[in-house]
Amino acid sequence: MYELSTRERALSLVAQGRSLNSVSRETGISRAAIRSWQDRLEPLPRMAPRVPGPPSDDRAYAYLLGLYLGDGCISAHPRSGYYLRIACADTWPGLMRLCREAITRVYPGAGACAVRKQGCAMVTSYSPHWPCLFPQHGPGRKHERRIVLESWQQEIVDAHPWDLVRGLIHSDGCRITNWTTRLVGGERKRYEYPRYFFTNVSDDIRRLYTDTLDQLGVGWTHCTRHGNPYNISVARKASVALMDAHVGAKH
Repeated sequence: MYELSTRERALSLVAQGRSLNSVSRETGISRAAIRSWQDRLEPLPRMAPRVPGPPSDDRAYAYLLGLYLGDGCISAHPRSGYYLRIACADTWPGLMRLCREAITRVYPGAGACAVRKQGCAMVTSYSPHWPCLFPQHGPGRKHERRIVLESWQQEIVDAHPWDLVRGLIHSDGCRITNWTTRLVGGERKRYEYPRYFFTNVSDDIRRLYTDTLDQLGVGWTHCTRHGNPYNISVARKASVALMDAHVGAKH
């Protein structure tokens, strides 16, 4: 019998797209044994009794939490365990790199790979423990259920608020340049200014974002469109400067 951690590592490597031959050579486990775990002849439990404990890197966790709340999901593997998936647009290759780095820093035992989709990649990681690290996981869409942080998550966010904000902006936000016109000496001139937007349908996730901005002294306003208060705007010069210093545009 192999230890649970050994089976987890082997299945994680397979989930990254590795062949059974390469995983067998790296781990010393026979292809037949690995295949049997895949075929549920010796399955992993849906939730292993041994939980992974706190995240290995709190700062990386705060960032990954923001990505998960914005563009992430957790889904059960057909045979065993769970997949964490974060959608990253092809436009932002730097975001994919940061996402993969955050996953491996939060949970060093879990690998991460990019599964290509049209116009984006799903940064994907396998582990039976992802629901333990992200207890906001549940049936249905995130905006259709309550999203409330556990006390240990709130402690991490309180210690690393900028990292949460950066993750939320990198998933469901953007930095843009707005413009308007003003009369200067009788002549109408164009005036440009930077602005951050965060858009999310979930009232709870928007509130988590704005509560964190309040903690950081960042001014914000609701920007209602078509009667929906889904957009949060940061446009004041001092607040934009703070966001630029700690968040920055996606790349």
